[in-house]
Amino acid sequence: MGSLDAGWISPVAIYLVPLGLMLLLYFQRMRRSEQKAIRALRRSQDTGRDEPVSMHPVINGNRCMGCAACVEACPQGDVLGVIGGQADLVNPSHCIGHGACARSCPTDAIRLVIGSERRGVSVPVLTPDFQTNVPGVFVAGELGGMGLIRNAVEQGRRAIESIRKLPGQGEGDRLDVVIIGAGPAGFSASLTALQHEMRSVTLEQDRLGGSIAHHPRGKIIVMHPVDIPLVGKVDMRETPKEELLEFWERVRRETRLRVRENEPVEAIARAEGEGFVVRTAQGAYETRAVLLAVGRRGTPRKLGVPGEDQSKVVYRLADPRQYQGKRVLVVGGGDSALEAATALAAVDGARVTLSYRGPSFRRAGPGTFEQLEEVQARGRVEVLMSSTVQEIGSDSVVLQTEGGRRDLPNDSVIVCCGGVMPNDFLRKIGVEIETRYGTPIS
Repeated sequence: MGSLDAGWISPVAIYLVPLGLMLLLYFQRMRRSEQKAIRALRRSQDTGRDEPVSMHPVINGNRCMGCAACVEACPQGDVLGVIGGQADLVNPSHCIGHGACARSCPTDAIRLVIGSERRGVSVPVLTPDFQTNVPGVFVAGELGGMGLIRNAVEQGRRAIESIRKLPGQGEGDRLDVVIIGAGPAGFSASLTALQHEMRSVTLEQDRLGGSIAHHPRGKIIVMHPVDIPLVGKVDMRETPKEELLEFWERVRRETRLRVRENEPVEAIARAEGEGFVVRTAQGAYETRAVLLAVGRRGTPRKLGVPGEDQSKVVYRLADPRQYQGKRVLVVGGGDSALEAATALAAVDGARVTLSYRGPSFRRAGPGTFEQLEEVQARGRVEVLMSSTVQEIGSDSVVLQTEGGRRDLPNDSVIVCCGGVMPNDFLRKIGVEIETRYGTPIS
């Protein structure tokens, strides 16, 4: 009888032992992942970087089964983690609103929202076809809360498709659409209008690329696979800004797309009868519809302190090399400020100080904070948290710090405090604006 029992037990053991080992390894791996997620969450909380800066996911705990599909799908790699059998945002400030987490969830436990309970985001009120409450005025891209390039490109295309359906298109002497802005959304919209042989004009206050053109030299742009009108599917992934701008320039040449650069819009008014008149310093354009594809920061936000009107004060970093041997103060706590300070740290002879009014860099995105930490550890950048500029002199800057007043020798000041959203411009047109506190996107 004993030999018979052994004969039955042996085959079972052959399967149970490997299975037990696999389960042991699985639970060990899950335990390590959970501990990593807990450390990341605590670090975010300790450094004040526990608030998302853009569109982001919200997890329904009643539906989440902790499968970690969202963790694996996230292109940033460290935004989400599984803690206590439930998915959670462990690095909220790293989220770029990609949306891959929501698409990958097998239980539909994730929804994407704009803003949070603590941090509201002001956006124009839009219909599903991207039209504002003013008939004929449409919005696409960053201004509507969609900063991700892939989303902006898709919105630009879809907005033009909606404009094509408006009555009166192609009739009379008016343009079918005036596209304002030549960033990702405006560029996509312009190509779509060209594809459909619409009568259109694209106006850009600066140059093709919009705000991307002013990113620091060598900045990596997260683009992700995207379908571009007249071009097809493009998969550039993480691309230096110079390569992305070169690609857009090549597309412009090959498609013969016209973009009126350095032509900022001064006013948009109702035309006699129907449509609008878009005015710039160079002329006026009568159009059936207007597509606003501008950024959220229409004009640079100034410090409002004595001495800010000096020529040594600028509001973006154009070329770090011009600051060789200079004493430079960078002001701000977002991506542009940290990137500027990091880029200047690589310039020979530059002495760089970064001043930020807050206690932590909660607005900085993935990578920039770590890069700043690296150059700070090497003594290339002095960081002054909870500090504010009081006065800018010809060869110095007065700062108020936690330790009191500090006079800092200075040759140049770069203010990277974001911009003022063009709310007044929108309200003059009659566009309604709302502030969203964790509102689901449609």
